[in-house]
Amino acid sequence: MKDKRVALVTGAGAGIGAAIAERLGQAGRHVVLTDLNQESVSALAADMKDRGMSADALAMDVGDRASIETAFKWVSETYGRCDILVNNAGFAKIHSFVDCPDDYWQASLNVNLTGAFRCGQHAARLMLEQRWGRIINIASISGMRAGAGRTAYGTTKAGLIGLTRQMAIELAPHGITANAVAPGPIETPQAQAVHTAATRAAYNQLVPAQRYGQPDEIAAAVSFLASDDAAYVNGHVVPVDGGFMAAGMLSV
Repeated sequence: MKDKRVALVTGAGAGIGAAIAERLGQAGRHVVLTDLNQESVSALAADMKDRGMSADALAMDVGDRASIETAFKWVSETYGRCDILVNNAGFAKIHSFVDCPDDYWQASLNVNLTGAFRCGQHAARLMLEQRWGRIINIASISGMRAGAGRTAYGTTKAGLIGLTRQMAIELAPHGITANAVAPGPIETPQAQAVHTAATRAAYNQLVPAQRYGQPDEIAAAVSFLASDDAAYVNGHVVPVDGGFMAAGMLSV
C-alpha cells in the first residue's frame, strides 16, 4: 500500500459515486469509499475486493465538520496519504425561488459547497506532502445554466465551480490539480426520485444525444482527470452532458 495512490470518494454508496469508486479501483488505486450510509459503502467495498480491487469503507457526513475530520484523520493515520479526492456527495430537491425554504438553502450550502471545501482542505494538506494530487469536484450543468426549481442546487454547484478554480490556482505550484466534472441528466437513483416525467421529456428534447447519461460515463471523465495524463489540465469544468451546454435550437 505504501506506493499505491489512495483515492477518497464522497457519496460513494450509489449512483455516480459508486461508479467513480469502481473505475478508480479498476485503475489500480486504493479507494476509500465514504457515505452517510455505512452499509452501502461497506457492501460495495467488499464486492470490489472480491473482484481483486483495493478498497475500504467509511461512514462520513460531508455536512458535519467533525465527521470529515474523523474520516481524514483515519486516512492519514492508516495510509499517510490522500492522492485523489472526488467530492461527489450532494443532494437536490426542487423548489421555486420564492418558495425555497431557508433550511433547505442552508443545508444545500453545507453539503454541496462547504463540505467540498472542508474535504478539499484536508485532502490538500496530505497532497502537499507528496507534491502530487488530484481534486475532482462533481458540479452540474445546473451550476452553469439556470434551471427551474434549482435555486439552491444550481447556486451551490456554481459556487463549487468557483471553488474549483480557486483550488486550482493556489495548489498548482505544488503539483496538485483541481478540476470539476459537470454532469448533465444522469440515470441515478436521485434523478429517478426527483425528475418528473415532464422533466425527463424536457431534457430529452434539450440534449442532442436525446438520452440520459450513465454513471459510468461520468466515472470515465473523473478517471482521466485523476490520472498522470491530466497533469496539465487544471481549473477547468468538463461538462459530460450529451451536448446540452453546446445546444441552441435543435430543429429547423
